[in-house]
Amino acid sequence: AIFPIDAMTLDYLRLTGREDSRVLLVEAYAKAQGLFRAPDAPDPVYSEILELDLSSVEPSLAGPKRPQDRVSLKQAKSGFQTALGSMQPAAKKPAAPPMSMRGGAAMTSEGGIAVAEAPAAAQQLEHGSVVIAAITSCTNTSNPSVMIGAGLLAKKAVERGLSRQPWVKTSLAPGSKVVTEYLNKAGLTPYLEELGFNLVGYGCTTCIGNSGPLPDKVAAEVESRDLVVASVLSGNRNFEGRIQQQVRANYLASPPLVVAYALAGRMTIDLTTEPIGIGRDGHAVYLRDLWPTEREIQKTMLSAVSSEMFRQQYADVFHGDERWRSLNVPSGDRFVWDPDSTYIRNPPFFEGLTLQTTPLRDIAGGRVLALLGDSITTDHISPAGSIKKDSPAGRYLIEHGVEPHDFNSYGARRGNHEVMMRGTFANIRLRNQLAPGTEGGWTRYQPDGDVMTIYDAAMKYKKAAVPLLVIAGQEYGSGSSRDWAAKGTLLLGVKAVIAESFERIHRSNLVNMGVLPLQFQAGASATSLRLTGRERYDVTGIAEALKPGGVLAVRAWGDNPKPIEFRAVARIDTPDELVAFRHGGILPYVLRQLVGKQ
Repeated sequence: AIFPIDAMTLDYLRLTGREDSRVLLVEAYAKAQGLFRAPDAPDPVYSEILELDLSSVEPSLAGPKRPQDRVSLKQAKSGFQTALGSMQPAAKKPAAPPMSMRGGAAMTSEGGIAVAEAPAAAQQLEHGSVVIAAITSCTNTSNPSVMIGAGLLAKKAVERGLSRQPWVKTSLAPGSKVVTEYLNKAGLTPYLEELGFNLVGYGCTTCIGNSGPLPDKVAAEVESRDLVVASVLSGNRNFEGRIQQQVRANYLASPPLVVAYALAGRMTIDLTTEPIGIGRDGHAVYLRDLWPTEREIQKTMLSAVSSEMFRQQYADVFHGDERWRSLNVPSGDRFVWDPDSTYIRNPPFFEGLTLQTTPLRDIAGGRVLALLGDSITTDHISPAGSIKKDSPAGRYLIEHGVEPHDFNSYGARRGNHEVMMRGTFANIRLRNQLAPGTEGGWTRYQPDGDVMTIYDAAMKYKKAAVPLLVIAGQEYGSGSSRDWAAKGTLLLGVKAVIAESFERIHRSNLVNMGVLPLQFQAGASATSLRLTGRERYDVTGIAEALKPGGVLAVRAWGDNPKPIEFRAVARIDTPDELVAFRHGGILPYVLRQLVGKQ
């Protein structure tokens, strides 16, 4: 690894309550394997050495759409302004009047002071307003130093007389009860609560889309003016449509920066040079005035964090509360399906399965369900956040007696294939080029040309026995390794996905669900081939010549009597994958193997 095991690693294990025997075992094993690093040890021999100038490391965020979109703190303001155009709602005019400068304040063409320079009392939302600031359970809250740092920053802010902006929805959701215990012991909890960072629970919250609705007035303002507002959270992922359906710009940051942006209330600020607010003494307060030193953090940690905390909290981590312990757990060797459950239903992956495999078939007369661009993530394909009541999944739940306030999320309903297949390609930020001017899970049914939801179109195609394809650009399936992105694709009737490139895990998941990943040959794309998605598609070579990395022939029949012909590489990469694909996917393959052994 880049950072080998050393004495500091062992200290961390002791701090977090590991048994002495386990720490000694880690040390002995690391030394025996040559993985332990001591300050006086000779440098190991590496095949490649990368040099990093530590002075070049700078505070950063990631956003507004992907975790890999790193932006330095000093460029966050300009970065948001640059990205603003790409985040505007589809087929709508810019919401906010253009800005100009007058007397050092940003003025709109209508004469009002814009939020970028407005006093907090104005409470006026504009593009870039931060409406969610969340310290979430993902990864960061397991690091005591950054959590203590967030608490110390909050303490200094409160002591200076600063408060969060009134339109910012704040929350604290640690990954462990240990976090709240050491924040309490350090005396930092009251300061976080003063800024609105109240404990909302332990586990997945804002980072998986469980932020809940924005306050009514904020939501109405965002909706009526088509504002591109932002969230700042200490989570791991910020893909489009994931955090909150009304929030288009989402940034990942450290817990202290989350607190800082709650104070600022906007992305249109350079926190490295501009004041974060005005203190009670009337003087400008900068982020550098609030940022705790490393010595302050370490001193607080030494006094507030102990290994006994970890041992006590983890001793009964599986005990649960009274409600958990009172759950009725059925007995028996087999799961008992509840036909009325809207959470867990018997999936159709084994329906009609026989011991013998069905011969592979070429695709004939296929239609395109979605024509997509680059960087389509698994969140675009299978969102995990909230369910809209007017969506196919929402209508299904209402039909089964579930009130909208009990919808929960796609992530919570992933045991119900009926919900998940209706949620496939239902991300509210998806832009399907087959239905230009729309945003969300919409498509155009061919050959009629009617615009309808992707789910409704898929079911209509299924009834007509029409095989389906998805066409996309580069990095198709990037993001979370979400199995439902492949499962839902299969259940919609998609037989193949043709893309310029695939994310590794999603490509494998498609194969293992029996969906064929096809890759345009180098230099080719839907754009270069002038594919509109309205064509009928034939893919030949599947039945007779499919092999790992094999090249298949594709014909797209459009308005012209002569088809568009091109080649695509079958991204079945190994012989084992080919075996699973011939079985219709890994699930039928494994079941047949188990039955065969009996």
